[in-house]
Amino acid sequence: MQAWRWAGSGFLTLYTYGVLPGIFAWPAGLGDMAIGVTAPLVLSALLRRPDFAASKSFVAWNVSGILDLTVAVSIGALVPLLAPNFYGPVSTAPMTQLPLVLVPTYLVPTFLILHLTALFQARRLPATSTANLMGKSCASGDIRISQTA
Repeated sequence: MQAWRWAGSGFLTLYTYGVLPGIFAWPAGLGDMAIGVTAPLVLSALLRRPDFAASKSFVAWNVSGILDLTVAVSIGALVPLLAPNFYGPVSTAPMTQLPLVLVPTYLVPTFLILHLTALFQARRLPATSTANLMGKSCASGDIRISQTA
């Protein structure tokens, strides 16, 4: 699902045509593209090794995705309030009209929820996977417990 974020290149395209300011388009576009391009790699790692979800790399990737969303929304919302003339003639006003308004009102919350869900599930993984592995190993007879007196 996060692979859709490669479409952050659209922000750079809108910057090229003078629709969005560079101070917003560059961080938002490049951050989205970085997460979107690496999403298939993360998926591949998860398919090869399900315990990858408990790794620091998986957590770092999700935190990076959350940070990108936070930075983009912060720049888009705070810069016009704190420094109204900073953008010059180009502003983030197009982000308040359809279809671009769907990005901050629908897509950003959706991607944020997906990142948080992945992190919360990964947090529960070590205890769950250990219990599952123990159950599978014991059921298959791979682990033998000997008692010596």
